[in-house]
Amino acid sequence: MKERRFLDTNILIYTDDASAPTKQKQALRLLEEGWNSGALVLSTQVLQEYTVAASRKLGVPIAAVQRKVELLNALEILSVEHKDIVRAIELHRLYQYSFWDSLIIRMAQKASCNVLLSEDFQHGQRIGDLRIINPFVEA
Repeated sequence: MKERRFLDTNILIYTDDASAPTKQKQALRLLEEGWNSGALVLSTQVLQEYTVAASRKLGVPIAAVQRKVELLNALEILSVEHKDIVRAIELHRLYQYSFWDSLIIRMAQKASCNVLLSEDFQHGQRIGDLRIINPFVEA
């Protein structure tokens, strides 16, 4: 069985960040591996956050951002529902993560992912069956 991986926004943003070439290379590799394996999952929240950060912070032309979001439709993408927001609030209260980070965790759990790829959480932490991996930490 494939290891299902949820990709946090920061990893997706690094695919366009030429100012961080090492992270960009790693992020592109992760996206390609996930694309080829069919085991990579995103959420509508990740696509929304990516759109804003890539266009505003990195200056990626909005047409290029739109095209990338269109191409990412080939991956599994979960939509946030009311019950996900309630569960994210519970996670926020329990773990003290921001609400937005808690919603990322919730969506990774909802997708039955084994791994959440992010640099925003403690590397190696487990939340239930979900393992958090910072792909930029040296092995």
